[in-house]
Amino acid sequence: MIKIAMVEDDAELAVVLAEYLKQFNMEVTNFEEPFLALSSLKIHSYDLVILDLTLPGMDGLEVCKAILKEQDIPIIISSARSDITDKVTALQIGADDYLPKPYDPRELEVRIKTILRRLNKSQTPLHELSKDFTYNEEKKEILKRGEYIKLTAAEYEVLLLLLKREGFVVSRDDIFENSDLLNSDYDNIGSLAVIINRIRQKIEDNPKHPKYLHTIRGMGYKFLQ
Repeated sequence: MIKIAMVEDDAELAVVLAEYLKQFNMEVTNFEEPFLALSSLKIHSYDLVILDLTLPGMDGLEVCKAILKEQDIPIIISSARSDITDKVTALQIGADDYLPKPYDPRELEVRIKTILRRLNKSQTPLHELSKDFTYNEEKKEILKRGEYIKLTAAEYEVLLLLLKREGFVVSRDDIFENSDLLNSDYDNIGSLAVIINRIRQKIEDNPKHPKYLHTIRGMGYKFLQ
């Protein structure tokens, strides 16, 4: 689970963004008061910060400086302030990205994933999701209890997506949309079913009674541990 600290005084917007990002295995904790956010960041571990600039009691640029003074954590500025000076200043003091409001939540999702991929940031160095499975995108490896799983490129793409969305139903359309190989080489539901069966043969103790990779009839697939 990717843990995100959001500093946003628009509570309604914060709820909308948190609900949207939840489906991508991102847990958002919002703070309407910047001082509460700074206190939480000293105590709890987060993978990324989404920071508004117009905040009660403290300007967002000062919040950004205070965060980066204490720790190395990626920050996305999310602001309705259109002054180019604000954008330049934010990036100069260490923010990783600047997203002007209003924006589509899908763009925020993509920017978060891009930053975390670039900085190789997640909840653990090997992107550990549980005691059984880990994955390393840089090496394109998925391991079960520390043992490397030999997968084809298509199998790797599908299993990686399911691992990232652990606990959530992933539709077949979603799998096709997030896989270059499937779009080009396996563009039908039957072929996807074959890949799923092959993955089960490689990761399940009993493929006929899967413990991890479940078919949700009429909806898609879910990975559980």
